[in-house]
Amino acid sequence: MSKKLHVRGSCHCGGVKFEADLVDGYETARRCDCSICRMRGAIAVSANVSEFTILKGGELLSLYQFNTKQAEHYFCSVCGIYTHHKRRSKPHEYGINVACIDDKSPFDFETVPVMDGQSHPKDGAKARVAGHLNFEATVETKK
Repeated sequence: MSKKLHVRGSCHCGGVKFEADLVDGYETARRCDCSICRMRGAIAVSANVSEFTILKGGELLSLYQFNTKQAEHYFCSVCGIYTHHKRRSKPHEYGINVACIDDKSPFDFETVPVMDGQSHPKDGAKARVAGHLNFEATVETKK
């Protein structure tokens, strides 16, 4: 059973604000090991494109595409923060940067699966988990 969760968020400078209904709450949280995801290091959660709305600052978003130019990666042109991307594997979904969601942190997740983005399903490979990223707090973190 799907657990939709309504969230709001923004980039670091607050110039871009959005809201979305997550497909299955935070159960879709994951990272990827493709070239861009390795470098940006974000944890993403899923929302249908039709359930994602830019509330402010759409004009501040910069689009970055590479290789097949099917995925669309969006960044705030002021602060440089990656907010979301349209997936190549599921073009009806956005991956939303968890760090941009109000009152949520990537460090709220003890274990996050890392998808094998180097062997992409659109290239004939089977979607698979390449490993897991673990966070173990050594000090009390502020909530």
